[in-house]
Amino acid sequence: MSKRLDVLIAVKQLIEIALPGAKVLGLDGKEAPPATIPATGMVIVRTGDPGEPEYTLSPITYYYDHRIPIEVSTEPSAGISSEEALDAMLMAIGHGIDADRTLGGLCDWLDASSPGTEDIDGGGQPARGADFMLIASYSTSNPLA
Repeated sequence: MSKRLDVLIAVKQLIEIALPGAKVLGLDGKEAPPATIPATGMVIVRTGDPGEPEYTLSPITYYYDHRIPIEVSTEPSAGISSEEALDAMLMAIGHGIDADRTLGGLCDWLDASSPGTEDIDGGGQPARGADFMLIASYSTSNPLA
């Protein structure tokens, strides 16, 4: 697989580990987001844009700051507001990033932007969502591989 796809898969796995009960979607093209948010929350990992690389010659190396959009959504549950549940999910992802900022050596650094939160229209309970970017900085000798 390409370095780009390896990094994206590692990001999805990091989120799955950080949020073991949540439904984590994206990258495979097989699943459409459900019409309702699962009780344990949902995360969508988008492919994003690696952007135009910086590069060095001899040996040729391309340096990317790949911006990976992440969408998190949740509903309130027993005694916890949707805002508190969303905050707990975001904190868990943040702790997962802190635990492995290189994605097992795939990238030089992984960081997150601040999340933007919003109410989500839907069924009975008020749901909350957050969008943010994970920025994976990595290099490769071939921009297509």
